[in-house]
Amino acid sequence: MIPAAVLRVCGQPPSIEERRPPVPHAGELPIRVAAAPITPLDLLCASGTSYFGQPATPYVPGVQGVGHRDDGTPVWFATSAGMRPGDGSMAGEVAIPYVDVVPLPPEAPLPLIAALGLSAVAAHAALTRTGGLTDGEVVVVLGAGGVVGQAAIQLALLGGASRVVAVSRSVSALDRARELGAEETVQLLPTDDPSTLATRLRAVAGLVDLVLDPVFGVPAAAALRVLRPRGRLVNLGSSAGATAPLDSATLRSGSLQILGYTNNALSVGERADSLGVVAAHATAGRLTVSHEVTPFTEVATAWSRQAAGTAQGRIVLSFDAPV
Repeated sequence: MIPAAVLRVCGQPPSIEERRPPVPHAGELPIRVAAAPITPLDLLCASGTSYFGQPATPYVPGVQGVGHRDDGTPVWFATSAGMRPGDGSMAGEVAIPYVDVVPLPPEAPLPLIAALGLSAVAAHAALTRTGGLTDGEVVVVLGAGGVVGQAAIQLALLGGASRVVAVSRSVSALDRARELGAEETVQLLPTDDPSTLATRLRAVAGLVDLVLDPVFGVPAAAALRVLRPRGRLVNLGSSAGATAPLDSATLRSGSLQILGYTNNALSVGERADSLGVVAAHATAGRLTVSHEVTPFTEVATAWSRQAAGTAQGRIVLSFDAPV
């Protein structure tokens, strides 16, 4: 038998149960799980209110994880738990289609890669594939306190950006952004409108080439105003608002581009390529993110803390952490 976090009621934390190990089907690989992060997508799916519809319960949540194959190879893997019927990564053992498994470097820091995961893939692909980041460009990262934003600051600099400017509501998040390499920071204030925020942003950033935007709303509208002609804003989230007060004159006068990004548009090969870049940087000590590693046995408490926003970064459930 293996331990598994089982969610039986949407909107409630999962609890640990004993289950039989999964039997791999054709095209699947058995993986011994080392760690699984609690991500916003996990929480959304388990709430029963996501755009995927209410999941069939009971099920094991976890849309991604890290572990080892039978031969000891460390791997990252993805699941569709909560989006389609079936179980996810929050179990001692899983069976995963081989196309959703990515080998990792032998010395890979598995809990860190679990914390980075698809959020860092989104930051990397949005910057490079969609945003077309080139050497010497100036980048603004909105929502710099989240996993996507923290990863984007570092990946932009690793990708050749000359300067990164970070924007966040949180002072502590901006302090962390400077530690990660942001040259300048701007705090988003409750009273900000696009004009006031753009003025403060322009004072420290000047004209910028690329904006990575996981938040939309007022911050996106302000950031558009500091783009140089033919600059790009790549949107990959809406935590600050589902709509943004954009004005036609700003868009047309600068021939600006607003580009949408989603991980769902990546092929499995493209996702693996970006994950490989993320893993290589993390293994070499060039890429990190705020996270805390918690024993799997504390999944219910950890789940509630992540949902309430009281965790110190992303919580990673570890099967190897001391109890």
